[in-house]
Amino acid sequence: MGGVEYDALVTGNRGGFELSAVRDIDAPRASTAPRRSAPGPADGRVALVTAGSRGLGLQIVRMLAERGMRVVLACRSVDSGRFAIDLLGNLDGRVAVRQLDTTDPASVERLTSWLDQRLGRCDVLVNNAAVPIDDDGDAATVDLDLVRRTLEKNLLGTWRLTQAVAPLMRACRYGRIVNICSGLGTRAPIGRSLAVYRVSTGMVGSLTRVLAEELAEDGVLVNACCPELTDDDAWDSHDSKRLAASADTPVWLAMLPDDGPTGRLYRGRTPVDC
Repeated sequence: MGGVEYDALVTGNRGGFELSAVRDIDAPRASTAPRRSAPGPADGRVALVTAGSRGLGLQIVRMLAERGMRVVLACRSVDSGRFAIDLLGNLDGRVAVRQLDTTDPASVERLTSWLDQRLGRCDVLVNNAAVPIDDDGDAATVDLDLVRRTLEKNLLGTWRLTQAVAPLMRACRYGRIVNICSGLGTRAPIGRSLAVYRVSTGMVGSLTRVLAEELAEDGVLVNACCPELTDDDAWDSHDSKRLAASADTPVWLAMLPDDGPTGRLYRGRTPVDC
């Protein structure tokens, strides 16, 4: 029997995406279907935001939905997704929630298959899932198991999901990829070690530049940004003005025109060295 597994998908009280925008997940794909065309206005675009159930991620979901996009809110817990939907008010009909663990290849495959079969596209990817900033110690002495766990989440999780979504963007010859990282990965001294986090976020900056070069001919712009919020409690903040200010740059990058920049790191819409 076709349809959606409800333990994996939650839609808003108004039904989530319009039925005309999706197909039955079990319906066969037509081999003679025409090549997908690039989207026009934002109303036709689909955005995927990881770690989207709270803090900065939820604010990005809100702001993209306000601008007319259909947004897939990806998070590790469906229960937290249900709670997040309730916070979106009359925007809930533009948002669907999917379970995602970027460290689990099977979870990534399930989500991207659903995007392909149900929506047929993914125009924007905001890679927001990462381990929190913690004073993880000096590079010369840090536990390498911690290094592996951090790289799996911050670098490989971002890389894994981007690899899975990129074919959908290439098929449309349109895409915007936004990697949330940190200026802590730059050469500037910061007064603390944070060795593992700094290395991982610096590697995300390198990945951003490489992907930008590879995907440029397919109409896909790839950029990274460092959010304005930096204190430990900011990510769970309920201060809407602070969250909106921090989400401004990733939302701007998600909606760049075709001649927009690519392969850069931004803070406050201003490029910085990475």
